[in-house]
Amino acid sequence: MASANTQIIPYSSPPPPPSSRSAQQLTYAVFLSFRGEDTHSGFTDHLYEALISHGIHTFRDDNELERGGVLASNLQKAIEESKIFVIILSQNYANSRWCLDELVEISQRQRLILPIFYHVDPSDVRKQTGSYEKAFFDHENEADEEKREKCLDESRQSSWI
Repeated sequence: MASANTQIIPYSSPPPPPSSRSAQQLTYAVFLSFRGEDTHSGFTDHLYEALISHGIHTFRDDNELERGGVLASNLQKAIEESKIFVIILSQNYANSRWCLDELVEISQRQRLILPIFYHVDPSDVRKQTGSYEKAFFDHENEADEEKREKCLDESRQSSWI
């Protein structure tokens, strides 16, 4: 039994540690993901210049990656250090395995993603029709072919053939 001067304070667990995102310094306000052959010298250049001219620190792979650096690790670091992602979904975006891998990495972050549908119908992206259907079909065939080649290589090296 508690006396009149005793205060009972219910136990509560300590607050969780700050998330890695809030504890980590973000280098870039915006990360641009785009298919270079579709948009680099037009739309992406204009968007990049507009963002920079308004003081928004923006990552665009051709301007920010060090020459001779390891592209994948530098790109992953830039993704980790970006606050907002602008994905410029163009007609050939899904043709690039690199763009798709980048998109997977971006989608794993708990951050704002802003899609821009550049000369492509949003329903083609959502339903994987049109150029997106063909691109994903081609990627599946490439993956199947890689699996077949790997199985053949393994079977040639094994004693059961």
